[in-house]
Amino acid sequence: MGKVYESITPHLKTFIEKQKLFFVSTAPLSQEGLVNISPKGLDSLRILDEQTVAYLDLTGSGAETIAHLKENQRITFMFCAFDGPPKIVRLYGKGEVFERDTPGFEAMKEHFPDYLSARSIIKVKLNRISDACGYTVPLYEFKEDRDTMKKWVDNKGEAALVEYRKLKNSKSLDGLTAFEG
Repeated sequence: MGKVYESITPHLKTFIEKQKLFFVSTAPLSQEGLVNISPKGLDSLRILDEQTVAYLDLTGSGAETIAHLKENQRITFMFCAFDGPPKIVRLYGKGEVFERDTPGFEAMKEHFPDYLSARSIIKVKLNRISDACGYTVPLYEFKEDRDTMKKWVDNKGEAALVEYRKLKNSKSLDGLTAFEG
């Protein structure tokens, strides 16, 4: 049923780019550490080439993915077909964090929409690409993106976002450093 690919094929690229939602999973090295799974959306993913993807990381209530990547670079993406034929695609790789206002972020930001809430860009070099049947994934109809983030950011403003990230995003739940103050 499932297949492993050497690279992101044109067919996989079309499938991935069609998805309105994807999931990112990371974990710390510690066996006592918490595995993290985060949903992502808002047109935040880009396929840079057949072996590299990146996504725009927006300010949130935590920063687990960033802390885990800074510790060990391991990351997995999962894309599910919620309409059309059943399919799941997973991308495994080593991720790099480019924080806002750094040369790496500035060099890559042109690939993404301009969101004030952007706090980093996660760039991932893939080392495994696979698909699976997805027969048990339910069918859902996409209605629209939520505007909650935009309203929250507009209400806070840029200075308050910087403070929020210092307060809420500096450490992971396991105490790993995500962002320096």
